[in-house]
Amino acid sequence: MNIKMASRMQSFQESIFSELAEIKHSKISKGISMIDLSVGSPDLPPPAFITEAMSEMAGNPSLYGYTLKGVNEFHEAVAKYYRRNYDVRLDSKKEVSLLMGSQDGLVHLPMVLCDPGDIVLVPDPGYTAYEAGVNLAGGQLYPMPLKVENDFLPRFEDIPAEVCAKAKLMVLNYPGNPVPALASAAFFKEAINFAKEHNIVILHDFAYSELYFEERPISFLSVEGAIDVGIEMNSLSKSFNMAGCRVAYAAGNKEVISLLSNLKSNLDYGVFYPIQLAAAKALTDESDFLENLRHAYKTRRDLFVNGLNEIGWEVDMPKGSMFVWARLPEGYQSKQFALDLIEKANVVVTPGNAFGEWGEGYVRMGIVQTEDTLSEVIERIKESGIIAKVSS
Repeated sequence: MNIKMASRMQSFQESIFSELAEIKHSKISKGISMIDLSVGSPDLPPPAFITEAMSEMAGNPSLYGYTLKGVNEFHEAVAKYYRRNYDVRLDSKKEVSLLMGSQDGLVHLPMVLCDPGDIVLVPDPGYTAYEAGVNLAGGQLYPMPLKVENDFLPRFEDIPAEVCAKAKLMVLNYPGNPVPALASAAFFKEAINFAKEHNIVILHDFAYSELYFEERPISFLSVEGAIDVGIEMNSLSKSFNMAGCRVAYAAGNKEVISLLSNLKSNLDYGVFYPIQLAAAKALTDESDFLENLRHAYKTRRDLFVNGLNEIGWEVDMPKGSMFVWARLPEGYQSKQFALDLIEKANVVVTPGNAFGEWGEGYVRMGIVQTEDTLSEVIERIKESGIIAKVSS
């Protein structure tokens, strides 16, 4: 039988991620201890009230049916969460949509809004799911460079008029992955004005909204005019360590939400009822769980970044998320540095150019490891001589 791959699959060929994984598994098979900082999956457990609620509800045989577009309790919990945390009033029936993880929404939204050839403005460097969604829709990516001299914010005035005319969607992400920067209300207002001028929908990826340190991130929807031009997507994967539960939401402009919900109704039949109810419980929770979670990540961040600086690798403190976006020592390129690190230090990181052209010169490292493991990473990098060699 001659099985032919669809042309759209050309966009999903194996990449540097597969190459690094292959090297890692090869070394593990030889008994070598590897530490992987290339992933963004939380290593901490969900709060007990989540696991207890799901355990109790899983025993109820009446909760195993299809949930279609989501249960009312979940939609209402999202609206309450926004009202309590951001002073944003949402219509839970028209301005909220259930997602099977935020990546589900990120990949599917371009299919709702874009015809083949339409342009989607994406951050560069940016999360790889943005590109996947645009490719599936047959659209074209236009990268918006995120540069340190611009505080990792795109410059809308640099986007050519002919690109603006063909653009249907713009993706923003603060706190970001891989760049853990924050956006100001003034920046979001500028983005809203730009979107209105050029009739472009904005999608704000807010997956790291609760993982912040000194300064709380701003919800895009809390800025005047935002709901007129766009939506915000968020997930319980990172905030409540529920990554495997695949539950998230989109909120905002009711027309965009309606279109996305219509597509979703043709693709899936919702998320398991107990997961939705547990997620609703999380969104309305007023315990100190999130504060304790932030403290845990801040402790890891401080230990890791300070430790890297002490051995001669100058790394900036991230303002949010679970990643360190580290500029490389002079003389290195991203892929070669990642390959050297995996070979000489038995540590896996993600080269910055895996997230776009403007990621060159950086690597992304996840702090989803214990403090002891992060200390071991610092020691391994120090002993490898990579930093000392380049710094000398």
